[in-house]
Amino acid sequence: MKNIIRHSIFAAALLLAVTSCNFLDVNDYFNETLKYDSVFHNKRNLERYLGATASLLMPEGNFYYVPGPMACDEGFCLTNDFPGSAYANGLMTPSTDANGTGGMRLWDNYYKIIRKCNTIIARMDEAVDLTAFDKRDLMGTIYFLRAYAYYNMMMVYGPLVLLGDDIMDNNEDPAYYDRYRATFDETVDYICDELEKAALYLPTTVTVANFGAPTRGAAYGLISRIRLIQASPLYNGGAAARIYFGDWKRTYDGVNYVSQTYDERKWAVAAAAAKRVMDMNMYQLHTVERKAGTRPLPTNTGDPNLTAENFPYGAANIDPFSSYSDMFTSETLPQRNTEFVWGRMFDATYNYLVVTFPLPRLNMGGLNCFGVTQKIIDNYMMEDGHTINDSSTDYPYSTTGTVGTNIIWDGPGHGNATSASYQLAATASNMYKNREMRFYASISFSQCYWPATTNTTAANKLNGPVSYAADGSGGLAGTYGYPLNYPITGYNMRKYVHAEDAYSGSGATRLNKAFPIIRYAEILLNYAEALNNLQSSYDIAITEDSTYHVIRDEAEMAAAFNQVRYRAGLPGLTAAELADADKIQELLERERMVEFIFEDRRYYDVRRWGKYLETESEPMQGMNVEANEGPDYYQVVPINHSKARARVADKKLVLLPLDLNEVRKATLLDQNPGWQD
Repeated sequence: MKNIIRHSIFAAALLLAVTSCNFLDVNDYFNETLKYDSVFHNKRNLERYLGATASLLMPEGNFYYVPGPMACDEGFCLTNDFPGSAYANGLMTPSTDANGTGGMRLWDNYYKIIRKCNTIIARMDEAVDLTAFDKRDLMGTIYFLRAYAYYNMMMVYGPLVLLGDDIMDNNEDPAYYDRYRATFDETVDYICDELEKAALYLPTTVTVANFGAPTRGAAYGLISRIRLIQASPLYNGGAAARIYFGDWKRTYDGVNYVSQTYDERKWAVAAAAAKRVMDMNMYQLHTVERKAGTRPLPTNTGDPNLTAENFPYGAANIDPFSSYSDMFTSETLPQRNTEFVWGRMFDATYNYLVVTFPLPRLNMGGLNCFGVTQKIIDNYMMEDGHTINDSSTDYPYSTTGTVGTNIIWDGPGHGNATSASYQLAATASNMYKNREMRFYASISFSQCYWPATTNTTAANKLNGPVSYAADGSGGLAGTYGYPLNYPITGYNMRKYVHAEDAYSGSGATRLNKAFPIIRYAEILLNYAEALNNLQSSYDIAITEDSTYHVIRDEAEMAAAFNQVRYRAGLPGLTAAELADADKIQELLERERMVEFIFEDRRYYDVRRWGKYLETESEPMQGMNVEANEGPDYYQVVPINHSKARARVADKKLVLLPLDLNEVRKATLLDQNPGWQD
């Protein structure tokens, strides 16, 4: 199995040989066929060919290849190196990429993967030493890889051309290559059917050495995500579907690409898909046991279970900060994290740490430019579950004054270094006091500490907090000839940063990181959201042997949602909240915003909810980074930069455009709405 997911010299050579082809351009296909006799002669070569095919996947979490946080209201970066930033500024057209790199031109690449998978399916029996067991093992990976390629395209392009097992042979009539797109529902159903086939062959677990290889849970988890998208307002009739896609019809036969008729049963299917993953009893939210240095839980929350019951029925026995933080920093080994329904080790996640680290003035070696918006910051709750606009007397929110005294929790020993405990500086604003633990685990704010404990060079070691104010070490004064390298919102990301991670100085090193493609927290929130949208009961047969009875059950919703809340040290849902479907939806949207920050979920969430125009029309805000450290800095202001003012809210940006060359080659291939000009 290892050969399936690693690169080899032979696979790399094959990869170089086919870099110019796409699913409608078969000119290079003839050159590939010259090698096929040797490729499919034996199992070893076949596995290497499959490995080379898998290597064409764009790494999850690599924001150079997906729209990502910079293309929505989650983040803002001054540089257009990230295509998402330029995409949100309206710089992409059907013939030019957003930033000139070609980074988000994914259509060709993924159809290349699909065609290669189809070729393997058609010719794998030629391998003289391939046993029936080997074939079963390979088929699971092939079906999964093919479905995953379709899934990645669907997420950014919408309805697709479905090829089935067709290899797209050469020497056919031109009409053979001219194919029309399926509807969105047909696309979703096809991908989910492919994942169901993959699940029949995939193992339920893989060894630590094979971490990242697809499993049955990964297939089921993707189905859960896809079915929730299909049930959501953008793709399920109603106002959002009409606003964005009402006039978008297939020219071939006049069929709507996106259904204009609401179907509640789609929510039931989504609920059943999530419940199937839950019923595997293989996954659970990551938690760390409470220790002497754990910050005390709030008691005045109205939820006695929070402090009285152990997780998952409360948080009495866990450390909420470490429970959330450790799975991203690699303090907990990703290979042994049972919250990862599917995760993979990616250099992109490891390398992106440099984007969050402060600049050389602090001798930290970073680029310091991932800006998190004030909207995200303000949606983190207070420790007791109140919002900043309705804070309690026990845990007040204040925009004036400073913390006054250093506050330290998550005591010595965490991270194998005495300085690895979290330290809230006395100089930090009261805006950042009394906030929930996910805030401290994810966000770097002005006066936030950066330990970097593996850096043993005294002159380089950061011994104090960073400031993002104009005169601060991480602000305008600290850019030293790199004017784009500071977080113009006054906030940066710390989510994937371990206390030992350092980029410069003697002994500086960084832990390898995994990207959480699918976490169990997502499955739980998927389930709660799907149930919340039901008004009738349904019996959903996912397979011939698996039927789920689903209904809007408040106890079921609370059991799923509250686990995510309790893990963060927050109270669960109240009876009044559970009775109000609109309120639950509001809370789910807030929860997903902070729980999955910079996990590449919000870009798609605001779209599927049909709220993209609403969220993107709001001005991006942050701290007053043009002011020096002091009261004037801690004022919420619109981002004062032309790139922020130039951001575009246009409904056509819900989907990426198809490359103009593709549309020109195939007369039946309709362009995405709004991109026809």
